[in-house]
Amino acid sequence: MKEKYRTIFSYGEDEIIINKSRFIGYAKPINSEEEAIDFIEEIKEKHRDATHNVYAYVFGENSNIQRFSDDGEPSGTAGIPALEVLKKEDLRNVVVVITRYFGGIKLGGGGLIRAYTKGAKIGVDAGVIVDMVLHREISFQVDYNQYGKIENFLMTNEYITNDVVFEDLVTISLYVAVDELEKFKNSITDLTSGNSIIAELDDRHLPILDGKRLL
Repeated sequence: MKEKYRTIFSYGEDEIIINKSRFIGYAKPINSEEEAIDFIEEIKEKHRDATHNVYAYVFGENSNIQRFSDDGEPSGTAGIPALEVLKKEDLRNVVVVITRYFGGIKLGGGGLIRAYTKGAKIGVDAGVIVDMVLHREISFQVDYNQYGKIENFLMTNEYITNDVVFEDLVTISLYVAVDELEKFKNSITDLTSGNSIIAELDDRHLPILDGKRLL
């Protein structure tokens, strides 16, 4: 499992007018190739009256699944440029659809390439590019007289707790980036004088933007 990969945070949509043609860029994160296909069909149904619904998607840890369609545009002028946007941004598990309503002015091969590149990029940007960083869920217990110290440490270092349960002891659970795990465990051990047992639970990729966790 990769420690980090790039994708988009959520569904994105934006549009642009180029020489009277309307280009609508859609983007969505996906968990399977089937999700990509379903999204493409959804946009095609929504824009049945459009001139073209061009798409591209990348899926898999190593981008091993890559698909695109020109949807009637001249070969190489639409789907490949859209796919190249995903590859240039080094994105994984993303689908884009660019809908075009023809405005009466032909763009030529170079113009189409630029237009569909822009259409894919505005969709991706609307979805917000993030780093998906591998985290491990951690759970540990502390005495009440140690909790203030621990709470201050977590807040100062901007750790986001998943849950804090106050019973005989205080049980704290949170996600810690895998590459910070040993440092975090050592800090908790030091703060509690070795009196806290740390349990390591499931691993999960979480979205990070500008160093901040989004979930």
